[in-house]
Amino acid sequence: MDELGEMVGTSSAIRAVFDLVRKVAKTEMPVLITGETGTGKELTAHAIHERSMRREGPFVPINCGAIPETLLESELFGHERGAFTGAVQQKKGKLEAAAGGTLFLDEVGDLLPSLQVKLLRFLQKGTFERVGGHETLHVDARIIAATNVDLKAAIDKNLFREDLYYRLGVMHVHLPPLRERGEDTLLMAMLFLKQAAALHRKSIRSYTPEALKALRSYHWPGNVRELSNRVRRAVVMAEGPEITMHDLDLSDETFHADDSLDSLRAAHRRIEVELIVKAISMHQGNLTRAARDLEVSRSTLYRKLRAYKLERLVPAHLSYPVAVGD
Repeated sequence: MDELGEMVGTSSAIRAVFDLVRKVAKTEMPVLITGETGTGKELTAHAIHERSMRREGPFVPINCGAIPETLLESELFGHERGAFTGAVQQKKGKLEAAAGGTLFLDEVGDLLPSLQVKLLRFLQKGTFERVGGHETLHVDARIIAATNVDLKAAIDKNLFREDLYYRLGVMHVHLPPLRERGEDTLLMAMLFLKQAAALHRKSIRSYTPEALKALRSYHWPGNVRELSNRVRRAVVMAEGPEITMHDLDLSDETFHADDSLDSLRAAHRRIEVELIVKAISMHQGNLTRAARDLEVSRSTLYRKLRAYKLERLVPAHLSYPVAVGD
């Protein structure tokens, strides 16, 4: 199981993202992260920051779509005393707060045209003015932006500047939806279960076979965020030792047919990971029983766990041997 901060996965789709993030982190260029809602855009931005030369500096997020338009310019660029009614003193914005570090602009597609111009200027020259100010200020901050909208379509509708798009998208990271990440769904479901059970002090370590099937078959329109929320809710609602389909608030009607085509190697990997995760879940972390059901030796199962980096699925009170020469 590959990891990048709080991001985990074994699928080829997410491993490609991890590789790209590691490369992008070494540069100082702006980064544009795209993907559906709930795919982990802020986690990705934070992972880039933590692996960059700016990791000792601040990581400052701002959601451009969550702040009223009348306040966003002041929040982003700051304002001078008397700049508008209620501006009783000077205030530095998020951009200045990110000096020496990274400014993360979430939902950058929601920026007004006037703010797009100011952001473009900063990307080009590294300078800006506070609202109501005349002094040109310089800040050393890296910009990482994210959006779940199609910016090219927004450009065609004159809602987003084309020059800003190309400035932001010098380095582009696209996050795949959960439905395209194969075995990662069950893998993350197990990790979320482990975390939520520990948080709520409940002795739940597995899913019913029907729940596992539902997790694998559901379309996940809300992606990783929806999966996390459903599992956390299920842990709270569960009355038995296992998470059921009902606890997850899923039913047969939510299933979908998977018509995607894997390469033989990818399919082999996906099937092995899914079977291992299912076996560990069904036997509540008992690796001996899981190995027996999988019809492999314990040493083979241990080797597979290491090969796929699935050690985090093993309950903390259990350990497994390391083969000589590993």
